[in-house]
Amino acid sequence: MNVRLYLSSFRTGDRPDLLLALCGEHRDIAVIADALDAEPEETRREGVRREIAALSELGFHATEIDLREYAGPTDDLADELDRFPAVWVRGGNVFALRYAMAASGADVLLTKLVGDDALVYAGYSAGACVLAPSLRGLEACDDPHAAPETVWDGLGVLDHAFVPHVGSPGHPESDVLTRLARDYRRQGVPHLALQDGQVLVVDGAATSVVP
Repeated sequence: MNVRLYLSSFRTGDRPDLLLALCGEHRDIAVIADALDAEPEETRREGVRREIAALSELGFHATEIDLREYAGPTDDLADELDRFPAVWVRGGNVFALRYAMAASGADVLLTKLVGDDALVYAGYSAGACVLAPSLRGLEACDDPHAAPETVWDGLGVLDHAFVPHVGSPGHPESDVLTRLARDYRRQGVPHLALQDGQVLVVDGAATSVVP
C-alpha cells in the first residue's frame, strides 16, 4: 500500500522540500484547521490565514475545508476532498479535530483516500497525532472536553502514537509531551517522539524521520 505522509512536529518542519517531492507536480492543497474549533473565531481565522500564507510561500495553492460545514457523511464533502491531491491538517486541540472529523465523516473519507494513495496527508502536531490508533494520553496536553463529544479512537493510519514537541524548549507544550513520551516508553506504548523541526515522511515502503 503506497501511503504518502508528511507529518511534522511543528509547522512545516525543516524539510518542506520533501513535502513538495511527495506531491509531485500537484500544488493544490486543502487546509483543515478544525483543531482550532474551540478557539475564538478571530483566533481561528488568523490560524487559517497563517497556514495558507506558509503554504503559498512554498508554491501551493491552499484552500480551507471547514469541517464544521458538513454534518455527517455526505457526498458534498467527498466531492470537495476529491478536488485536492493533498491535505494539510494543522495543529491545535487533537480532540476538537477528531470530533470534527467524526461529525463530518472526514475520518472515513481521509482514511480511504490515504489508503488508496489518492491523497498526500500532511500536517503537524494534532494533525499528525490524530492518525494514531488511540488518542489516550494526549489529554495530558489537550483538553478532551474542547468538543461536544470526546472521541478517543484515532484514525489508525499509523500503527503507533505520534508525540510532537519533545525536547523542544521553545514550544510551550514541550515539557508535558516529553513526559508523555517517557510515560509511553514506560508503559510499552508504541510511539514516535519528534522534536520541532523533525518530520516523519512515509512514501510507500520507505519511512524516515528527518532531519
